[in-house]
Amino acid sequence: MTESPLRMNQLDLTGKRVLIREDLNVPLNEGEVVNDSRIRAALPSIEAARAGGAARVLILSHLGRPSEDVAISAQPEFSLKPVAAHLSKILGAAVPLVENYLEPGAALPDAPVCLLENVRANAGEKSDSDELAQRYAALCDVFVMDAFGTAHRAQASTAGVARHADEACAGPLLTQELDAIGRAMREPKRPLLAIVGGAKVSGKLELLRNLSTLADHLLLGGGIANTFLLAAGYPVGRSLHEADLVETARELMDKVDIPLPVDVRVAREFDAGAEAVIKPVADVTEDELILDIGPESAARYAALIESMGTIIWNGPMGVFEFPAFAAGTEQISRAVGRSPAFSLAGGGETVAAIDQFDVAAGVSYISTGGGAFLEAVQGVTLPAVAALAGRTAIEPSPTLQTFSNQEQ
Repeated sequence: MTESPLRMNQLDLTGKRVLIREDLNVPLNEGEVVNDSRIRAALPSIEAARAGGAARVLILSHLGRPSEDVAISAQPEFSLKPVAAHLSKILGAAVPLVENYLEPGAALPDAPVCLLENVRANAGEKSDSDELAQRYAALCDVFVMDAFGTAHRAQASTAGVARHADEACAGPLLTQELDAIGRAMREPKRPLLAIVGGAKVSGKLELLRNLSTLADHLLLGGGIANTFLLAAGYPVGRSLHEADLVETARELMDKVDIPLPVDVRVAREFDAGAEAVIKPVADVTEDELILDIGPESAARYAALIESMGTIIWNGPMGVFEFPAFAAGTEQISRAVGRSPAFSLAGGGETVAAIDQFDVAAGVSYISTGGGAFLEAVQGVTLPAVAALAGRTAIEPSPTLQTFSNQEQ
């Protein structure tokens, strides 16, 4: 297990240049920020640096997928200019956007907080170039990695700079993510339930294998559940499934308790307007598609959820984007929200379901990462976290505190 990284509040930032890697990859529409949740998630580290007496705060981030080694002026749709403007409004002070910060002798604006232009346009960013990482490190005295959503990528602005900066640590958001995942996986209150939904077993096979060794129960949804139904001898009709992984499904069923649905909602077409028919799982016909769990299954799953000590949740029960097939995911979402268990949720579809059914207040921790969350729950050491491990403070603060999740 990777050594826990230094935390931001373990370092003396007084008079130092602080470089913070954030995930400000926000949705834009006509040059305006549509959803600023990632910007707001970055505020604690920025404010901690300012409160800690930093001489200057520089922020690194990516936005979209620009071409590398091509100036942002030639691909302006990937500029962080709208993000700088939005961040200025939130902070109540101008946050200049700096374009040529890597040029030798580049002068930075005289401002306490500056945003540096899109790192993914810099040559060597994706390949974790040591040369580029050293150029980032030259901008600062302290590097703070706070972008959990990119912590699974070994890139110059996430892992490389952490190797070369004089001091490097984890920011509040990264720390909270690691604490929450650690609480759910390394020291869970039993029983531990994992909920995994999605299209294919193959896409989450390593996740399922890891959770099968940790969890007491494993609830499955979507196409993943269909493969397990087939493994148990049930018909799945034209439903999405992977016949070549049936034996793997059986092996997992031998390792952990995997309750299967007893009833399902089916349709003859994959369409938002398709009629939903509820039937016992054994009665699915060759021309039908399983698109959701049925009410009896949802009730059984909900009862199990509400009796758990810890819940790890990634994925829906069915095609919840179609109203006729949203009930299963809705009931599971509400059960997680009601449960007294410590619940950890992550992944795009999971967050969408949480928002759609308005259960965020009942979920203990909602991860900001997609791929990073999945890899962490698989048990993979994230490259950016590994790069921080082992770094020691040059001038440790006399009072060491830790960031921790709020109890729900």
